[in-house]
Amino acid sequence: MISRRRALGLVALGLPAIVTSRRAAALDYPTRPVRFVVGYPPGGATDILARLVGQKLSEMTGQQFVIENKPGAGNNIGTEAVVNAPGDGYTVLLINPANYINASLYANLKFDFVRDIAPVASFNRVPNVMTVNKDVPAKNVAEFIAYLKENPGKVNMASSGNGTSVHLSGEMFMAMTGTKMQHVPYRGAAPAITDMLGGQVQLIFDNMPSIIQHIRSGALRALGVTTAERSSLLPDVQAIAETVPGYEASALFGMGAPKSTPKEIIEKLNKAINVALADANIRDRLVDLGGAPLIQSPEEFGRMIADETAKWQKVVAFAGLKVE
Repeated sequence: MISRRRALGLVALGLPAIVTSRRAAALDYPTRPVRFVVGYPPGGATDILARLVGQKLSEMTGQQFVIENKPGAGNNIGTEAVVNAPGDGYTVLLINPANYINASLYANLKFDFVRDIAPVASFNRVPNVMTVNKDVPAKNVAEFIAYLKENPGKVNMASSGNGTSVHLSGEMFMAMTGTKMQHVPYRGAAPAITDMLGGQVQLIFDNMPSIIQHIRSGALRALGVTTAERSSLLPDVQAIAETVPGYEASALFGMGAPKSTPKEIIEKLNKAINVALADANIRDRLVDLGGAPLIQSPEEFGRMIADETAKWQKVVAFAGLKVE
């Protein structure tokens, strides 16, 4: 039998070799294609964002960042696939608002998102837009709050589904203003907007990329954006926080990796992504998608993830939501 002291000594002797191996892997990384997992079908705003960043990283590194769409279970199938993948830098995740919300929305997840996914880099923050149909008399957030208090429970609030950021942006608004609306969930934003245009529902907190054309055409009226400050795409539309102090319900996007991914590889990816985000063409395209680049370290992004998860946990609790 080998003695405990000798065993510990052998382990200690092996540590420098492990560290050297990791550093060597980081210097060469990537040497083969990288799976970039997206928990939604192709074609949506989240998928477009991943392909934009992935294409730029492919050009910069000489290795393909291959988008792998793994939709289902409200984004959880794709996330679990990355949690269980080898921590070698060759499987990464498109982090999106569903990850923060699902941490408290789903009762029986097989993973803990904050614990099991390492933050790599943030991409951007995209506002939802508080939008009403033309039959609603309110022209701004303050007038709409007054209208809700005069007509409690009579306004129908559409969303792209239970537990989405579109839904919970409205729940947060009700919680912070003491108002009440009837939630009407749809299977996606497109049918919700169709009914908004037809007057069957009166309000939606939709993602900016899918609603902005209807606002610009005058078919729908924007009352406020959910970021803390106004958006350059809708500069005349107030931030909701101008009327409801502390309100912030934007969509934070970025990249994550399995928790065991070496720090050296995470740092290399972070630097590459931050260089990509500083590129003028990428910056302009991100602005078109609703949010300017958000250049940060992995640690800064990790703190934002923790804050987002805690914020949405309060909203989920207020709304009394739970998915088994």
